Amino acid sequence: MQLKDLFIDFPFPVPQNIPNVELKGIAIDSRAVKPGYLFVAMRGGSTDGHNYIPKAIENGAAAVIGEVGRAGSPTYIGLENPRQALTWLAAAFYGFPARKLTVIGVTGTDGKTTTSNLLYKALVSAGIRAGMISTVNAVIGDEVLDTGFHVTTPDAHDVQAYLARMVDAGLTHVVLETTSHGWSQHRVDACEFDVAVVTNITHEHMDEHGSYENYRAAKARLFSSLEVTRPKPMGNPRLAVINRDDQSFDFLNDFVKTPKLSYGLGGGADVRAMDAKYSSSGIEFTAVSKDFRVNTSSNLVGEYNVSNCLAALTAAVYGCLGIDPDTAARGIASLDGIPGRMQPIDLGQNFTAIVDFAHTPNALKVTLEAARKMTKGRVISIFGSAGLRDKEKRRMMAEISAELADFSVLTAEDPRTESLNGILEEMAAGARSKGGVEGETFWRVPDRGEAIRFAIRLAKEGDIVLSCGKGHEQSMCFGKTEYLWDDRTAMRAALAEFLGIEGEKMPYLPSQDKSEEEWLKG
Repeated sequence: MQLKDLFIDFPFPVPQNIPNVELKGIAIDSRAVKPGYLFVAMRGGSTDGHNYIPKAIENGAAAVIGEVGRAGSPTYIGLENPRQALTWLAAAFYGFPARKLTVIGVTGTDGKTTTSNLLYKALVSAGIRAGMISTVNAVIGDEVLDTGFHVTTPDAHDVQAYLARMVDAGLTHVVLETTSHGWSQHRVDACEFDVAVVTNITHEHMDEHGSYENYRAAKARLFSSLEVTRPKPMGNPRLAVINRDDQSFDFLNDFVKTPKLSYGLGGGADVRAMDAKYSSSGIEFTAVSKDFRVNTSSNLVGEYNVSNCLAALTAAVYGCLGIDPDTAARGIASLDGIPGRMQPIDLGQNFTAIVDFAHTPNALKVTLEAARKMTKGRVISIFGSAGLRDKEKRRMMAEISAELADFSVLTAEDPRTESLNGILEEMAAGARSKGGVEGETFWRVPDRGEAIRFAIRLAKEGDIVLSCGKGHEQSMCFGKTEYLWDDRTAMRAALAEFLGIEGEKMPYLPSQDKSEEEWLKG
C-alpha cells in the first residue's frame, strides 16, 4: 500500500506533495512501530504522540502523520485532526472492509455487550456467517481475540484490521459494539453502518462529555451515520432500532432520519414483550409485533434482559435480511451467559454469589432489582466508583444501593491517582442521605478482596451477594499501575476461604499491604 493511496477516498482536504512511500502497517503507539509503518501522532488526555515521533522513526516508521504546524520528519504530513483522519486512513489501508459487510452497530449506556452477543447468536442460528467486535473480545469465525483490559471500543486501526480479517475469513455480517468514547474519538467513523441499535442512554461519562445532552449526542452519531453509508452490493437496511421505554426515546425518535422501529416492555412499541416471567434461572416472554408472535426465553435474568432480547430480536428480524422470528428466538435462547454479567460463582455455599459489571447508576439499579426478584433472602451489594471519572455517580450509586440493597459494602474500583478514602467518603455521604447507617447497613472496606470476604461473612442461607462494577475486567488501576485483578477469581478465592476448601488465591492489590500514600506514590 502506497501512502498516497490512503488519500484516494479521503473525506477531508487532501494534503499536497504526499511522498511516494510504501507502507506495511499503521501504529499510534511508537512502541508498536515496525519498519515500514505509518505512525499517527495524536494528542491525548495525558500524553502527546508528537513527542514520540523520534522514537517511531528510530523504530522504522516510513512516514508520520500529525497535526499541522508541528515539527516532524522529512516524511511528515500535517492534518487538521489526525485522530479523526485515522479511521479513514486505516479503512483505506485495509481496503474499506466495512463496504463488504453488513454492519450492525450497538450502542447505549448499559447492555451493549449483552445485546451484541444476543444479536450475534441470532445471526449465527440463521446460518449467517457473522463476526462480532465487542468491548470484551472480537469473534472471527472460531477465533476469539481479547480487545483489552478495560471496556471501550478498540482503536480505529484495530477495528479496521478486525473487519478486514472478517472479510478475508468469508464473513458477511458483523455486530459492532460502539461506546460514546468510540464515537467522540472517531474510532468507528468509517464503519459504514447498516443497522443501528440503542439499549438505553442514562447517566455515565459526564466527566468526558460534560452533560447528558452531549453524551446523548455522541451516542446519536451511530444513527446519523446510517444516512451516509454508501450503497453495498448486498443492500442497505439503514434501520434504526430504538428503546420505547428509555428516556432517550423522544429525542432519538425525532432525530433519526432513516427507517426506524421501537421495542419495549409496554404498549406503543413496534416490538413488545408480553407475559414476561422471571426466575433465578432465566426469563420467558412472548415477543409481539404486527408481523409475528414468538415465544422467547433466555438464560439471562432480570427485566432489563427482556429489553436486551427485544432489541436483538428486532434487529435480527427486521434489519438483517429477514431472519425468521423463531430462528432468532432460538439463537437468543442459546446464549448461556456473558462473562462477568450476572455470572454466578458456586462453590457449594448456601447463598448465591454473583459477579456483575454494573458500574453506572442505572445498571446498579436494575441489577439490584433483578436480584430482589431472584431471592426471598437479603441482597448484599459490593461496589465502588472509579477515580478520575464521573464524580456525580459516586453519590448516585450509593443512594441507589442504600435504597434497594439490604447491606452495601463500599470499596475500590480503579481509584487511579485519586484518594480512595476520599472517593469512599463521597459514596458514604450518598448512602447516609438515603437513611444508610454506617456499621449497620453499609460499610467502607477499601481493599476489594477484603470487601468481598466481608460481604460473604455477612451472608446467610438464601441471600444474594453481588460484586458489581468490574465484571469481566482483568485489571484494576491504583496510582498509575494496572494490577491483575478479576472479580470472579476474587469471589472464588473468598468463597474457598469461607468454606475451608482448596481454591484460588486472592489476587493482589496494593491496598492489601500499603497505605494510600504509598501506592499513590507508585
